[in-house]
Amino acid sequence: MKLYLIPTPIGNLEDITLRALRILKEVDIILAEDTRTSSKLLRHYEIDKKVLAHHQFNEHKTTENLVRQISEGTKMALISDAGTPGISDPGFLLTRACIKAGIEVECLPGPTAFVPALVNSGLPCDRFQFEGFLPHKKGRQTRLKELAKQPYTFILYESPFRLVKSLEQLAEYLGAERLACVSRELSKIYEENRRGTLAELAQWYKAHPPKGEIVLVVAGANGTVQEVPDYEENDDE
Repeated sequence: MKLYLIPTPIGNLEDITLRALRILKEVDIILAEDTRTSSKLLRHYEIDKKVLAHHQFNEHKTTENLVRQISEGTKMALISDAGTPGISDPGFLLTRACIKAGIEVECLPGPTAFVPALVNSGLPCDRFQFEGFLPHKKGRQTRLKELAKQPYTFILYESPFRLVKSLEQLAEYLGAERLACVSRELSKIYEENRRGTLAELAQWYKAHPPKGEIVLVVAGANGTVQEVPDYEENDDE
């Protein structure tokens, strides 16, 4: 009895391991956050398996039945639209339920957006904090005040539609000169890593509305970084 958690490419379809492909071909059922999105990857690698939807809107209802099927011998793998299941994506509830039921859970190493964004930001990455998405309303102000005192580099996921607002609010609470890096469309043709102060980045993206998946990396309050790293940018889009 085992549940496999399999990371999938965040952009470039070549960013998947041979082991991940082998297991996807061996299991009986693949659980996918969005079956339409995952079908592109599966077709690309000629993987013809039964695919079931497993997402935030149905996971509370389906988890018990999935655990039962795995216990009865069904080989099952969970994938998200992109990246590692459970990282700002469904996966936690099923993982916890399997562990409680005595089912082995095996998570393969692989793609996740915040690691390359952190490493290529030029900000200290020996210690860092992953925040995921900021609260949209309730608790947002409290979280921003807490982040202002965070001594280590921290990482946020953000929607392109809320990026400017978040940058402006971070500048307000953390200081306009706090350094940051916006990583956009990682591993894709229009990948961009733009570095600067929070104020500079807010001004840039207000004039150049962003598209795609976004990771925002922000320097901590310990003052270890004194200048903006040099960078190359892609303005072709």
